[in-house]
Amino acid sequence: MTKDKNKKIIIEGVTEEGATFHPSNWAERMSGQLSTLKKRKIRYSPMLQPSIKDGNKCVVLDPKLKETNPKLYQSILDFANDNNLKICKDEDSDQED
Repeated sequence: MTKDKNKKIIIEGVTEEGATFHPSNWAERMSGQLSTLKKRKIRYSPMLQPSIKDGNKCVVLDPKLKETNPKLYQSILDFANDNNLKICKDEDSDQED
């Protein structure tokens, strides 16, 4: 087993320039793509869920989503890149995309 399977990607609701991303519910909207509704309550998938980091809204993306739903995985990363959002990987990576 490798440690990389447990590594998450965190997309922060802050641009590289430090501006807060709007709308304020963007993380919930994005995470809603894999959520379910049970007893009138939203259940977020462990593969894609909203969170808070340093007081900023974030989305926590499990890299395993790339295997199960590659289109959604790529669309989330494209959204983050298109909007110049900070992407923090819990891994040492020298990738250049």
